Amino acid sequence: MTETKQPEATTETPVKEAPAAASTNAATDAPAADQSASTPERRPRRGRGGERGGRTRRPRRGDRGRERTRPEFDQKIVSIRRVTRVMAGGRRFSFSVSMVIGDKKGRVGVGVGKAGDTQLAIEKAIRNAKKHMITVPMNKDQVIPHDVHTKYASSEVMIMPAPGRGLVAGSSVRTVLELAGVRDVTAKLFSRSKNKLNNARAAVEALKQLKTD
Repeated sequence: MTETKQPEATTETPVKEAPAAASTNAATDAPAADQSASTPERRPRRGRGGERGGRTRRPRRGDRGRERTRPEFDQKIVSIRRVTRVMAGGRRFSFSVSMVIGDKKGRVGVGVGKAGDTQLAIEKAIRNAKKHMITVPMNKDQVIPHDVHTKYASSEVMIMPAPGRGLVAGSSVRTVLELAGVRDVTAKLFSRSKNKLNNARAAVEALKQLKTD
């Protein structure tokens, strides 16, 4: 007997292939869109001139001080004292400031200010000195015309012109003469008073007695 081989019946199911091109394009296009949206914009670099985005550089703190104008009068504190008052509730402190101001061109004044704060006392002393401002008569070389001798309270002072010697004086008398702008002068204190306020006022009273020819 002869065996006849029959062809085997095979059933093949067709496999559906996914569109590879479409999937790859979708996968590549989506991240590209997200990446472009998430990247921030680059800011322009700051140049050497300090400009950034069309803005100018702010002025430094040191430049602000140049805008300040010079005060009209030069000032110097002669003495500062702390005064204590004993009250029922305790002690109360205040400050007394004596100050000399002048423009070094013939105008000078002495003032006193009292307050609970030092800065406030200084401001009061400046206002008081401006009220008692005097003008010193001098020649074109800023030299006084003659000698003067004055006594104020316990202070006694003598001021004499001394050509070529410069300013020779001590204590607060020197401060008054310096801020008044007097040159080539010699001052002598005959009293032993160490009260700088009285010495300064004695110098001012002496300068008041000067008379021009």
